[in-house]
Amino acid sequence: MPAQTDSNIPAWLDTGANVFSSIGTVGAFAVAMYLLREEHQREELHDEENRRSQAVKVSAWVEARPLPHGGREVAFNVHNASDMPIFEVSLPMPVPGEDGEAHEAEFIGLVPPGQTIQRAAPKEWAASYFSPEPVEIEFVDSSGQHWTRDEQGVLTRQGDVQAATRRRSVRSLITPRRRRPARS
Repeated sequence: MPAQTDSNIPAWLDTGANVFSSIGTVGAFAVAMYLLREEHQREELHDEENRRSQAVKVSAWVEARPLPHGGREVAFNVHNASDMPIFEVSLPMPVPGEDGEAHEAEFIGLVPPGQTIQRAAPKEWAASYFSPEPVEIEFVDSSGQHWTRDEQGVLTRQGDVQAATRRRSVRSLITPRRRRPARS
């Protein structure tokens, strides 16, 4: 039996095999890119859940509390159920001041882990108080992310402007500035 050589294979069969091989390669590449994209989205979701893990455990509300000498006062409550402290805590509700301008209602600063901080609300709040209700809160978590939770409980991550500003400041100290040559 004579040995077969490449010259015995018809040209169209060789071309068809190459086309089929090329289509298979492109298909494998497309599937790999699809799976890579899915994995990337899964990692992004996991990263976002990690970023939110502390922030979802922070809440704020207004509630009446009894006074030791009788009566009651309305108080802001900020609860941090996480294992880490939260910083720069503020309740950004406009309260008209004596000058008619709106002022921030309360700045708390730090709330330790597992604690609830209470602060008396302005007296104007007592007139309209009916029952406990959530209030807007802004804070920075232990990783430096700035968060806002609105009155409906929606949690939103804000841009980390302060950290970016600090990084730029430090970078400007470390990186020498290039001086432009003097033009004659």
